[in-house]
Amino acid sequence: MVKPIIVGAHYGFRDWLAQRVTAVVMAVYTVIFAIAALTTLDGSYESWRALFSGGFMKFATFLFFLSLFYHAWIGVRDIFMDYIKPVGLRLTLHSVVVLLLVGYAGWAVQILWRL
Repeated sequence: MVKPIIVGAHYGFRDWLAQRVTAVVMAVYTVIFAIAALTTLDGSYESWRALFSGGFMKFATFLFFLSLFYHAWIGVRDIFMDYIKPVGLRLTLHSVVVLLLVGYAGWAVQILWRL
């Protein structure tokens, strides 16, 4: 019996689907944001603040950022799994990226709900 050697990321359908779903969420948000920015904003701080004062835009923006961070995590993780062979270095890089993305998510919460 030959034992198969599994190399690389190979997470399969779940991560492929997550990449597509997060990409769709980001694309839909981009269209909504572009329409809102082009129709309601005059460039002043007050108009930007008014745009993000509603709960929908805050939630949609936060959902966009969560999708962005998860999308980035899947992509970077797969790159590390495929191309970084030393396990210790790969674990260190994974840890740094996860900590950065969690920090960025916290920063997004702080910015959005500080308005």
